[in-house]
This record gives sequence, C-alpha cells and structure tokens, in this order.
Amino acid sequence: MNHQDFLSNLSSQTRKKLTQRLDGPGIKHLALHWGLIIILGLAIYLGTPGWQLLMIPQGILIVFLFTLLHESVHQTPFRTKWLNDVTARVSGFLIFLPPIWFKYFHFAHHRFTQVPGKDPELATEKPRTILSYINHVSGIPTWIYHFKILLQNALGDCNSSFLPKKAVASVVKEARLLILSYITVLWSSMFFQSATLLWIWIIPIFLGQPFLRFYLLAEHALCPTVANMFKNSRTTFTNRFVRFIAWNMPYHTEHHTYPTVPFHKLPDLHKIMQNELIHKEIGYTAFTGKYITELKKK
Repeated sequence: MNHQDFLSNLSSQTRKKLTQRLDGPGIKHLALHWGLIIILGLAIYLGTPGWQLLMIPQGILIVFLFTLLHESVHQTPFRTKWLNDVTARVSGFLIFLPPIWFKYFHFAHHRFTQVPGKDPELATEKPRTILSYINHVSGIPTWIYHFKILLQNALGDCNSSFLPKKAVASVVKEARLLILSYITVLWSSMFFQSATLLWIWIIPIFLGQPFLRFYLLAEHALCPTVANMFKNSRTTFTNRFVRFIAWNMPYHTEHHTYPTVPFHKLPDLHKIMQNELIHKEIGYTAFTGKYITELKKK
C-alpha cells in the first residue's frame, strides 16, 4: 500500500478526528517549551553554579524551535491563526530562519518529497564521506545557508523556483525587518555593554545546532528518491523528551503522509498506520551508527 491508498481508506470520521485543531494542547506544549528556555536563560544569566554546562540544553531547546516553526507554517499547532503566525515569527527570529520564505521552501519539500530536481531539500547533498558528515553535523553549513538566504532575500534576489512571484515582496520585507531587528539587538547590547544575549542565546544555538542536525538527518537520509511517502520518509522511535522538543516530528512518515494532522494527534495516526511503516529506526543513536556504517562502505 502506498500513502495515497492509505489515506483513501480512512473513513471521514477518522479524518475529522485526526485533523481537528485545538488551542489547548499547543498552548500547554508551548508554555513548557518556552518556559524551559526562559528558566535556563535566567539560570545562565544569574550565574548558577555550572551555568556554562546549561548552555548546551538551552541551545538544544532553542534550535529545536525549528520543529515548532515547521509545524506553525502548516498552521497545525493551534486552531487560532494568529497563534500559529506569532510562534512562527518568534521561532524563525531566534534561529535566523525567515518564516515566510521557509513556508514556501517547506511546502515544496512536501509536494515533491525526495524527488530529485524538485525537492529543495535535495539541493544540498547529504553527507557522503566521513569528513562531509562531520562538517554537516557541526552546523556550520546550516548557519552559512541561513545567513546567505537572509541577505539574498533582503537584496531582492528571490529567484528560487518554489517561491511564487506574489510572495516575493513579502519575503523581501520579512528579510529586511529581520536584519534590522538583529542590528537593533546588536546595537542595544553594545550600547548597554551587555553580553547577556551572547550567553543565553547566540553561543547556545551554536552548541545546540549539531543535535538538530543529527535529528533531521534521520527524516529522509538512506531512503529512496521516490514519491511514495511510506518509502521516502522515516519514523524514529525515541524517548519522551525528544518527542517533546521536536513536537512529535519523530513520527515523520506519519507527518508526511498526512501533514494536516496536528502534532498532538500524530501518535493516534501512528497507531493506525504502524503496520504500513517501511523505514523505522529504534532511536537516533542507532540511525547515526547505521549512517556512519554506510559512509565507511563508500
């Protein structure tokens, strides 16, 4: 069975239950995620003993706002539109990824998942050697790409095939406002001679980025470049904490099969389609070991 056959076999009642959007679950999840970031940020700021070590979990919590941004552009974490829009903007700001631009990038990824020449995620080749793997998980290429996109968009160089002409003006305005915001934050920090944001935001996100790279690589790497979502995506079984910070996106085959299902309903969708899963892994450590083994064979 392919993913389209699976969807067509779902009853209308099941579809309705799976795609019901609610504010409650998203607000509770958001309050805890943002709350942990604020608590750790305060602990670092106040110089709690061992505060230097706290920058790693702080960075992980912040960079994994990527998964919230990802969900928010789908308009699924909350029923209320402005809540989705605000969380997308805040998340995008903190990880230097413009949300409007990312929305079109990501929708093209969903429309053409693992289709060479059409899926924008395939424009950046997956690591094929140990050296390129180390470079990839360092997060350095990711930051370079984020800043490059911001600058290109701000200059009006928006020629990506997935970006419709009607969206160009919004994308350019978004990039310019983001850059202005970053300059304002930098100037304010220099004016007040404060390194607070450096310790509670900038350094942590550089420390946290490798963890996000490990996580994201498992979504489609080592899967065939075919259109069937059951074959081109992977579900990774993991612990509750990872599912929490990733907003249930380890259920990735489920998400790609039925992207309008909110994060809090993905476990229910998993129960329905678990027997159809082709690519599944017991943890990110297991996947990483498998990926490195494949690299050594080349």
